[in-house]
Amino acid sequence: MASPVDLVGILFIIWGGLTMVIGVSTLALGAGALALLGTASRGSGRRVAATITAAAFITIAVITILWGLAHVILGISLRRQRHWSRVVALVLAAVDTLLLPYGTALGVYAIWVLLSEKGKAAFQIAD
Repeated sequence: MASPVDLVGILFIIWGGLTMVIGVSTLALGAGALALLGTASRGSGRRVAATITAAAFITIAVITILWGLAHVILGISLRRQRHWSRVVALVLAAVDTLLLPYGTALGVYAIWVLLSEKGKAAFQIAD
């Protein structure tokens, strides 16, 4: 049976993977907005709107993909019980609590596990 810290690591990997899927789909929306640029005439409002939309979608997509990748890398590090991963996981979990409803559940659970005595003990550096 997996320890609670292992479970948090697995949940971070799953959360990161799903977040990256959302990022890739948002990137596809940005590509669609870029495709509209080719059909819009110069100086038209459509061209400006397509440019702003493409920039927004692509920016959000890149941030989302990087956020998901950070969770996957951190989840793997948590499962390997790297000493630095506990602190970074607490920071990401605190931010995740703002992402209703699943991020909140993941963030609260991760904080609860990583601040518990067993969670702290899992990352003790052996002398």
